[in-house]
Amino acid sequence: MKSENTSSIVTLFHGSQNEIVSPSFGFGNDKRDFGKGFYLTADSELAKEWAVCRPGDRFGWVHKYYLQTSGLKIMDFGNESILSWLAELMTHRNAADSKRYQMLSKKFIDKYAIQTDGFDVVKGWRANASYFYIAKAFVRDEVDVDFLEELLSLGELGIQFCLKSEKAFQHLSEDMENMEKVDFLQYNDKYNQRDISARERMRVLIDSDRNKVTNVFSTLI
Repeated sequence: MKSENTSSIVTLFHGSQNEIVSPSFGFGNDKRDFGKGFYLTADSELAKEWAVCRPGDRFGWVHKYYLQTSGLKIMDFGNESILSWLAELMTHRNAADSKRYQMLSKKFIDKYAIQTDGFDVVKGWRANASYFYIAKAFVRDEVDVDFLEELLSLGELGIQFCLKSEKAFQHLSEDMENMEKVDFLQYNDKYNQRDISARERMRVLIDSDRNKVTNVFSTLI
């Protein structure tokens, strides 16, 4: 397992429906990808889409931050097996409601999950709507793991940073002067089109001859 401990400042963005955001340690939803924490991305365009991904919003807001990474312990799932990333997601989010999934997912998590306690920041792909299309197919044993990473890359999930520790929040500062207002119609359409396009490309790949359906979810446990 690898972690980052660098001495640089990273520029990050947080897309929100709220004009005022107050990042605080200990808050957040445990059902998010990496659990409770404050989520950001280095991609300002993706932050704009995430700011207005919920229907009914008129505007969204992108907040700009600087994270001083010196002294922070960062868990980067990009350095690990995609199965470890999936196990982390399964720890916090359900890909299916069946009894079979509930039983197998626990075994999968026990085998592949990486303990992220003790890290200040967790970094990895963001699981959006198109991810769940793949996740459900995967846990139904319809997707061969050999090209799972390629399949997920079609969703252009984007990399996110999740601040987990009090120390990480102390290293975060907001650039209030460069907060950006986001138009709902423009960026919500981009968000939806990205998802539609990803699902179409994923479906073609799943139905192709490359998907041998031999090295699948239940065989990995």
